[in-house]
Amino acid sequence: MKLNTVNTTLAAALLSVLVGCTTSPTGRSQFILVSGSEMATLGNQSFSELKEQEKISTDKKTNQYVQCVTDALLKVTPPQPDFEKWEVVVFDSDQINAFALPGGKIGVYTGLLKVAKTQDQLASVVGHEIGHVMANHGSERVSSSVAANGALQITNIALGATGTANSDMIMAGLGLGVNVGVLLPFSRAHESESDLIGVQLMNNAGFDPKESVELWKNMAAASEGAPPEIMSTHPSHDTRIDDLNAAISRLPTSSLRAPNCGKPNI
Repeated sequence: MKLNTVNTTLAAALLSVLVGCTTSPTGRSQFILVSGSEMATLGNQSFSELKEQEKISTDKKTNQYVQCVTDALLKVTPPQPDFEKWEVVVFDSDQINAFALPGGKIGVYTGLLKVAKTQDQLASVVGHEIGHVMANHGSERVSSSVAANGALQITNIALGATGTANSDMIMAGLGLGVNVGVLLPFSRAHESESDLIGVQLMNNAGFDPKESVELWKNMAAASEGAPPEIMSTHPSHDTRIDDLNAAISRLPTSSLRAPNCGKPNI
């Protein structure tokens, strides 16, 4: 039997074992090939590279502000099966952006704090990014990339061969570009789902969910014809605002009150 045939047969067998039909926090069916522990490892590695290449903010007041908002959200975030602790880093950059990677790694760019003008608005963004991790969107992206790149790549991923041959595919799956620090968008379905999860988290934590709508109005105003990095291929402003308003109308009153996190030094 030829080597290619052997590899293809092995890949098919692995695929039949690894394909998982799971359900997201909103009840959406998901196609998952890569385990959460593998994704956490990849997220940790990518975050380490980002911290080496991006400038990290050393401003104490700004870091305390972002950590305070994030901590309030994490108190109402369900425990995640593949990691124990979340890590938050503020990057000193004009990018209007934030992200969360598998493994519980959260990055917030100081440029975002000029558009997310209140702690409730920042909670909207961070809650949205936490939603990506809760819903295993990174794993879905990697799984789709693996499937799209053929049986041999599936074999390599399944056997733990996540070296140079797969690096671009893995980085794209994590939401990262070929150049570390260039964030690529999730699908619109993922973005819409994270909006819903995020607004639930911020409401549960005692933040004002209506501020999520104001946040995206600010985002639209800041776009000036070209959307900020965080908005690339997201749902349109009107669609997003309509969906958020509908979700907010169904939220119960939270028993918690968000802490007063002060103001960032921006």
